Amino acid sequence: MAHSGMQILGFALGLFAVFGLIIGTILPQWKMSAFVGSNIITAVSMYEGLWMSCAFQSTGQIQCKVYDSILQLNSALQATRALMVLSIIVSVGGLGVACMGMKCTTCGGDDKVKKSRIAMAGGIIMLVGALCAIVACGWYTNDIVQAFYNPFTPVNSKYEFGAAIFITWAGAFLGLIGGCMLAASCPRQTSIPAKGRYPQSTASSIPLKSHV
Repeated sequence: MAHSGMQILGFALGLFAVFGLIIGTILPQWKMSAFVGSNIITAVSMYEGLWMSCAFQSTGQIQCKVYDSILQLNSALQATRALMVLSIIVSVGGLGVACMGMKCTTCGGDDKVKKSRIAMAGGIIMLVGALCAIVACGWYTNDIVQAFYNPFTPVNSKYEFGAAIFITWAGAFLGLIGGCMLAASCPRQTSIPAKGRYPQSTASSIPLKSHV
């Protein structure tokens, strides 16, 4: 029963992780313009994401523009794109495999040991997806930090962390925890006596008396 509860909790965390990864990947607020220096202009805030850049005006108007060419993007953004898409695909696949091996489902047959191993495999796949998201977020975060502290970067071109990158971080760690719980829910296989072998009876050691 404890393993079943752990599987359900791990699956729920993995489901929330996938939602977080998808929302974080779509949102354009991966980095936002930082107001530093003496000339601070707060009328327009610039945001950049994996797929588009947006300008938020103080009047409430939003103007977004999709990136024209992939070749114009830097290596960190291209790698983050690829890793996030791979992370979402792998995490969804891990959820599907884990769903087949959970005790509360009828998929995967009636063999409990086999179903537990399938759930464990789904947890390992989810771990791979979460690690891809962590590498992507770490790469993009490092690029923002290096550009911010670079003395040759213009003041109006400095960016800081946006809300989307925190959502993605949260989704990645939820996927990591959920994958670990699913991978650890496989029970140890107990030793089963071989078929046809029975414990020796103590009555066999008593000599039989012959009647004449």
